[in-house]
Amino acid sequence: MSHIIDRRKNDKGKSTGNRQKFLKRVENQIKKAIPDIISQESIKDSSTGGSVKVPVRGLEEPTFHHDPKTGKKQTVRPGNDKYSEGDRVPKPKGGGAGSGSGRGKGSNSPEVTEDEFTVVLSREEFLKYFFDDLALPNMVKKLMDSTENFEMRRAGYTRDSVPSRLNIKSSYQQSLGRRLALKGVLDKKLALLEEQLSLATDPAEKAALAEEVDKVRRQANTLPFFEDIDLRYNNFERVPIPITSAVMFCIMDVSASMGQHEKDIAKRFFTLLYIFLTRQYKNVELVFIRHHTEAKEVNEDEFFNSRESGGTVVAPSLKLMEQIMRTRYDDSWNVYCCQASDGDVWSKQDATECKRLLLEDILPSIQYMAYIEISNNPRESDLWQAYSRISDDDSFSIRQVYEPFEIWPVFQGLFRKRSAV
Repeated sequence: MSHIIDRRKNDKGKSTGNRQKFLKRVENQIKKAIPDIISQESIKDSSTGGSVKVPVRGLEEPTFHHDPKTGKKQTVRPGNDKYSEGDRVPKPKGGGAGSGSGRGKGSNSPEVTEDEFTVVLSREEFLKYFFDDLALPNMVKKLMDSTENFEMRRAGYTRDSVPSRLNIKSSYQQSLGRRLALKGVLDKKLALLEEQLSLATDPAEKAALAEEVDKVRRQANTLPFFEDIDLRYNNFERVPIPITSAVMFCIMDVSASMGQHEKDIAKRFFTLLYIFLTRQYKNVELVFIRHHTEAKEVNEDEFFNSRESGGTVVAPSLKLMEQIMRTRYDDSWNVYCCQASDGDVWSKQDATECKRLLLEDILPSIQYMAYIEISNNPRESDLWQAYSRISDDDSFSIRQVYEPFEIWPVFQGLFRKRSAV
């Protein structure tokens, strides 16, 4: 019988590699569970981590065994005091189908079930599966004139620096080269002196040569391991880096026509967008706008938690966005917008005005805009009809969603990396 013995040292952090391999094996099951997580749990809670159920059949380990069709199959069972070699072992009596010894009551249900295994993910692992394949479209690197950003990059070695930057490997190489060179010179000098000593006849000269030989031998045996000339320190330079600056306008309809279900879907979508932007991009600003008959810029807390409501006029929110964009953000910014509404407008004139604002003032100045309509009405709303005439999926995309499980596929479609489409 073959035995496989793992003689690797159980170093600290060894389980980290094993965990990464395990997560790689169940990656497909985790990705399939994402829509259920979004529809059943609070998305903000998901940013702190979570758990995903994985079928046990996905956890089977590979095994090694002998081919039963080849080789000798001799087995020794320890503890046998009843049978000898060549005896026939009788079959157990009874043993009919279904005569197990368990105490539980059997089930006649034809449904086949599978045991499940719960995988607990950290925050970083959890968000990795959410957002790894997503990105803001048409992101262009633009330099901000008012802001300079630098990073420290390696720039070879230097002979003078702080002890914490000492490069041991490079310093040892310098030391080794110096000691080999000096020892070679001293060994050659020592050999020459010893040859002269063996040929000398004058006692005074022999004494002087013997003293010199002893001096050179001590020098060869006491070469310093490190000297200041050997030391090499890691050198770093401050290098300016381009800043990718972006702003995302989040516009949400909070009018009376938006029921509790519609507002919950909108908040879930914007929460997912908020987590995505704050995790993936360090230099993205968020501007929150709520509107009913009036549009107002609010902070993050008021955007998600305020209960203010009223009639429905959409155009003022786009006018406010255009005003903020013109006064606060110049051409060096990548500007994005995401708007969520149920499509209900005060009149067709309001929808027409929204279309005009997008065509003339907003779309020419921004990178990308997404419109989410939260409705299950088979009849197209006035706002949807107006937007559908100008949407192109490259700079302006429109999508419809109504149930929580539809949020993730729509979000993926809007922000999937263009190279992966």
